[in-house]
Amino acid sequence: MPRTLSASDMVTPGSLSPPPTESTEGEQAGQPLLDGAPSSASLDTLIQHLVPTADYYPEKAYIFTFLLSSRLFIEPRELLARVCHLCIEQQQLDKPVLDKARVRKFGAKLLQLLAEWTETFPRDFEEESTIGHLTDVVGRIAPCDEERLRHIGPEEFVQAFVNKDSLSDTKPRFSDKTNNVEAYVKWFNRLCYLVATEICMPAKKKQRAQVIEFFIDVARECFNIGNFNSLMAIISGMNMSPVSRLKKTWAKVKTAKFFILEHQMDPTGNFCNYRTALRGAAHRSLTAHSSREKIVIPFFSLLIKDIYFLNEGCANRLPNGHVNFEKFLELAKQVGEFITWKQVECPFEQDPSITHYLYTAPIFSEDGLYLASYESESPENQTEKERWRSLRSSILGKT
Repeated sequence: MPRTLSASDMVTPGSLSPPPTESTEGEQAGQPLLDGAPSSASLDTLIQHLVPTADYYPEKAYIFTFLLSSRLFIEPRELLARVCHLCIEQQQLDKPVLDKARVRKFGAKLLQLLAEWTETFPRDFEEESTIGHLTDVVGRIAPCDEERLRHIGPEEFVQAFVNKDSLSDTKPRFSDKTNNVEAYVKWFNRLCYLVATEICMPAKKKQRAQVIEFFIDVARECFNIGNFNSLMAIISGMNMSPVSRLKKTWAKVKTAKFFILEHQMDPTGNFCNYRTALRGAAHRSLTAHSSREKIVIPFFSLLIKDIYFLNEGCANRLPNGHVNFEKFLELAKQVGEFITWKQVECPFEQDPSITHYLYTAPIFSEDGLYLASYESESPENQTEKERWRSLRSSILGKT
C-alpha cells in the first residue's frame, strides 16, 4: 500500500509526462501549464493523464486533484469504468498474444493507482454510503473534534457544493454523501449551546462567573494546542445574547484573557488574525517534536466558506469547454492541508466521563437560554419583560 499522503504530496504540482496522445481540437496534448499540470483540458484528456502505462505513472498531486474534482463531471463508478476501458485499449489486453513483461510492469502501476484511489476516497468503492455513529471517542474537547474530523472524506468538500455541469446530461446525486461534514457542523453548534447552557444554569452570579472563567481557560488551552474550531465554539457560546446580557455576572469575571481570545478570532479583515495564527500552528505542526504540537484543527465553518467561494467564484469549465483544472489545483491545496491535519493522532488520554458529558449533557434551546438568563438577571426593558412573560407561560406554564 502507498504511504499516507502529506499536503505537499497531494498539491505540489509536478512534471506531467503523459503517454503520447493525439491532439484534440482546440488543445495541444501534453502542453505544460501551471508548473507541469494542465490549467485546462478536456475531460477525456484529464482522464488520459490519470491512466498509467508500463512507462508512465501520474504524479501524486495530479491523482489527488483529479480524483477530488472529477466527481463534478462524472460519477466515480463511471470514471473507474472509463479507466478500465482505457487500460484494456492502450495495453491491448484483449489481444490473444500479450507482451508479458510489459503487462507485468503496467499491472503493478495500475494496482498502485487503485490502491491510492481506494485509500484516499474509500467511499467511491461502496455501493451505499455507510457512515456509522462515532465510536472510540476520547474524553476531551480536542479528541472529540479530531474524532469527528477523521471521518470527513476529502470528496465531501466537493460534494457539499456540487454544481450541475453544463455539459453533463444529469447531475450526480451527492446529497447523501456529506453526512460527516454536517455532523461536524452540528458538533460545533452543540458545543456553543452547551457552553451557554452551563453559564446560564447556576442561580448565583458568583457561580456563573466561575463557569465563565472556566470556559475562558478551556478556550485559551484550545488556542494553545491549535484547536481553533472548539475555541470559536466556546467564544460563540459566551457571546450568545442570553449570556452576554448577564452584566452583573460579567462584572465579576476577569475578562482580559477573554478579550485576547476574541481578538484572535475577530472576523475583521476576513479573519486576518485567525488566519495568521492558523499559519503559525501549521508551521509548528510541520516542525513539531511532540504529538501535542502537531495538532491543527481549523475553524471549520470558515474553511467551508473559503471552499464555497472558491467554487462559486471560478467556473468549472472554460468557454472552450475545457475543465478549469487550475481551479481544482487550488481546491486540492486547501483540502490537502485539511487531510494532513486530520491524520494527526491525538495525544490526550481517554476520559469516558468527559466524553459522555460533552455528547449527552442536556442543552437549552434558544428560548430556554433566554428564560434561564431572565430568571438569573431580571429583564431591563419592556421588550425583555414581555418576552420573559411569554417564555414563562409557554415553557413553565406560569404567568
